[in-house]
Amino acid sequence: MHLNVKQFALASGVMGGLVLLLTTVIATGRGVGNNLSHLSVVFPGYQVTYLGSLIGAIYGFVGGLVGGAVFSAIYNGTGKREARP
Repeated sequence: MHLNVKQFALASGVMGGLVLLLTTVIATGRGVGNNLSHLSVVFPGYQVTYLGSLIGAIYGFVGGLVGGAVFSAIYNGTGKREARP
């Protein structure tokens, strides 16, 4: 099976952005998020606030995009080659 790098990267980016956005919004609403605050070391400008959730969504999208592209490229490179007629 061959993965489309662009589509897989886009899907991974959207999922990464949504996960970080929703996690931050839920943590902010509950008044918790001590563990999430450590992400500000890696993601400048990120905070466990509603505005920080938008900033985190951008970082999550970019990280997922790059990670998905790298993963699918490696997957396609190491996969078994199909015989083409």
